[in-house]
This record gives sequence, C-alpha cells and structure tokens, in this order.
Amino acid sequence: METNNPFQTNPASADNGKSASIVSYFWFIGWLIAYFAMYKDNKTDLARYQLRQTLLFHLVTTVISWGLGIFIGLALFSTGGTAIYYLLRIIQVVFLVFWIIGLIGAFNGEKKPIPFIGERAQTMFPSI
Repeated sequence: METNNPFQTNPASADNGKSASIVSYFWFIGWLIAYFAMYKDNKTDLARYQLRQTLLFHLVTTVISWGLGIFIGLALFSTGGTAIYYLLRIIQVVFLVFWIIGLIGAFNGEKKPIPFIGERAQTMFPSI
C-alpha cells in the first residue's frame, strides 16, 4: 500500500551525498564505509568529488608520513639530529589544516578542493 505523504522523504536522497562526503574524511576506514555503504547506492556528484579527493589525500599523507618516519628513524639512529623530526611535525600540521579545509567543505556540501591535492584527484580517479 503506497501513501502520498508529502512529509516522508527518502533519507538516502535527502543528504545529496553529504554524509558520504563527511565520513570519507575519517581515514581509510571512513573512506571504505563511505564508498561501499553510502556511495554505491546513492551516487551523487558531491560524494564522487569528495571520495576522489579524500582517497588521494589519504594516500599522500600515509606515504609521506611513513616515508619521513622511516627516514627520521634512520637519521636519529645514525646522527642523533632532531631537525628532520620537526620537519615531519610541520608537514603533519599542514596536512591537518588541509584536512580541516576539506572537511569544512564537506560539511557545507561544497566541492571545495584541498590545496595541491583536490583538483589533481579529480583526474587521477575517473572511475569513482
């Protein structure tokens, strides 16, 4: 029995991909949840844009953090210098600022690119 209730909305279409956009910012686990549980059933332009952007963001931050972490470990072990350690911390603060910029855009339902990453991600992952 179908009713014509004007106040009843479909929750999946009500957010226009905003929920998937926000969840995708919470590391790879959040990205996987956003992609498989939210985006597959409700493919929207906003979710597509944010999923591409956050995938590249998570990959870049992980590779740089791990790579510099290994390099710092070797440098500290061999020389005892701490300048590289502070470089890693500065880079992590920059990534945090980029993450906040992107998350605010997702909360506002905007296609706001993360600096240096956002526009490039749109061409790198066309299948999403």
